Amino acid sequence: MKIVMKSLVFIFLVFIVAQSALAQTRADSLKYEILQMKMDIKEVQLGLKDGQKRFQSGVLVSALGYSVTILGGLMLGRENDKLGQGLLVAGGLTGLTGTYLLVDSFNFLSGKKKKKRKGK
Repeated sequence: MKIVMKSLVFIFLVFIVAQSALAQTRADSLKYEILQMKMDIKEVQLGLKDGQKRFQSGVLVSALGYSVTILGGLMLGRENDKLGQGLLVAGGLTGLTGTYLLVDSFNFLSGKKKKKRKGK
């Protein structure tokens, strides 16, 4: 009878220790997940800040470029025809550059970052 009682007490103690270890593992897992979420939030905030700067630059450059394009188009067929053609080309290229900046700013929002290819 004593052996059975000692065995039951031992099993009970092992069960208690195992439960406390399991609870500690769950707590550590939760702490790890919270830290991961905090790091992800910081990364998203940095991406938003960078994306906002690029987006604003893209809007400004696009608006300027397409305004110059319109100005060049208005000058065509008049006395400054050559200047109008030059403004059309320059404004178009500037507008395309601004559009590229706009599209590129969305890569920061979506989390896609350009990776440089080594050796290519």
